[in-house]
Amino acid sequence: MKVAIVQDGPDYFQLEKTIDRSCTYISTAAEQSCDLIVFGECWLSGYPFWLDVCHDVALWDHAPVKEVWARMFSNSVDVLNGGLKKIQEAVSTHNIHCVIGLNEIITKGRGNNTIYNTVITLNNKGEISNHHRKLMPTYTEKLVHGMGDGFGLKSVDTKFGRIGTLICWEHWMPMARQSMHDEMEDIHIALWPYVKEMHHVASRHYAMEGRCHVVSVGQICYSKDIPKELNPGLQQNDEFILKGGSAIYGPAGNIILEPVYDKAELITVEINLSSNRAESMNLSVSGHYQRPDIFDYKINKERNF
Repeated sequence: MKVAIVQDGPDYFQLEKTIDRSCTYISTAAEQSCDLIVFGECWLSGYPFWLDVCHDVALWDHAPVKEVWARMFSNSVDVLNGGLKKIQEAVSTHNIHCVIGLNEIITKGRGNNTIYNTVITLNNKGEISNHHRKLMPTYTEKLVHGMGDGFGLKSVDTKFGRIGTLICWEHWMPMARQSMHDEMEDIHIALWPYVKEMHHVASRHYAMEGRCHVVSVGQICYSKDIPKELNPGLQQNDEFILKGGSAIYGPAGNIILEPVYDKAELITVEINLSSNRAESMNLSVSGHYQRPDIFDYKINKERNF
């Protein structure tokens, strides 16, 4: 199969413009005969990287950060009410599968007035085949994101194999990993804002542990993307803040695509999923290398809202 990785940055706080660019990337990937296209964490419409580079973002009742959060909310996706319609139509038109990260909102009922760090998997008919909200916002992300649930801890069937996803530091949640390994993924998409050294360690370990291929996708962002409300004295230019680092690892922990840094581009790679089974002969953490008579755990896969 052929995979396209969108290693680029969104148009921050410009949801419709980023959706249109997403559709262009989908078209380009299809023209290059790709089976699957993947976008990074919170691609629609921007990972809140400013939490790590701006001062005073955690001050109580700080007007500038509240204004930025409100803009972030206004440019988040109402998935349950057709917010991905354009992208779904593009995916269907071009007969390609898609994994896309986004900031999600619920506009009515339980769970409203909260932003969720979400990843959506679309099949080649444009249908939502999985909808996963990040279980636990990481560190400073708790200022802007709410907690998800176990509903999306599953993989989905495609003509080329089973696809599963986790977001960022979920790869350091042992039970989350085990729940996904139980799903017998063939290809796992690991979404990161920027794939740093330890993120590669986690991605490569996941591939080895799960005997699957891992596509680790990072993004690009520049200092000019810092919200003006939060950057007094900071230069706004083309200096990298998020540097990409996208890579692909095989089921033996082998490197298929070396990390790509400091480039905004569409990366396409051919991968052979058939090697997964052979590598499972000596390790299956849900099968012959598991002791369910000793270790037991439960997963709640109910949707909270």
